[in-house]
Amino acid sequence: MTTISLLAPAGARARRHVREEGRSAVARGQSATDAAVREVYDAHFGRLVGWATSLVGDRDLAHDFATEAFIRLINHWGQVAEPRPWLYTTVANQVRDHWRKRGREAAAYDKYTAGRPVDIDVAAPEPDVATRLTVRDAVESLPGRLRMTVLLHYYADLSVAQVARELGKSEGAVKRDLYDGRKLLAEHLKQVR
Repeated sequence: MTTISLLAPAGARARRHVREEGRSAVARGQSATDAAVREVYDAHFGRLVGWATSLVGDRDLAHDFATEAFIRLINHWGQVAEPRPWLYTTVANQVRDHWRKRGREAAAYDKYTAGRPVDIDVAAPEPDVATRLTVRDAVESLPGRLRMTVLLHYYADLSVAQVARELGKSEGAVKRDLYDGRKLLAEHLKQVR
């Protein structure tokens, strides 16, 4: 009986030691991950916010998108081979969701007001297409498969190979999408001249 009582504390000490070693290994792993994410953050956060700002026109919202992208990066760190293209794709997806939501909100508001201006005295006449159309509007008017390709290649400055990898397409398909996107953009912007 004395032997059993002596073994129990030793076993407890051994289990506690294994738990503590496991915690320190996890802490070391988290520290390495934290350091790696911090390095990526320092290298890309500012540009990511600037890029998102150019897409949505709101620096605070762009900051939120970039921050959310880094939170998602931390959660998927072990699965991400190249952080930069992954971050830009994540932000592009958030921007796309934002514009979809804004479109649904505008449609619901129009339905609510039946298309009538709420206050005739306050409503200003709508500007003509030539003054309203911008490059951003032209890019937003592209079909989804072309828009994402154009955003990642021209705005996020990713190579064709990186865009292909992020979108799960072949390089040839990305090149074709870029060609089609440039063609449609030229048609849209030609109307402005």
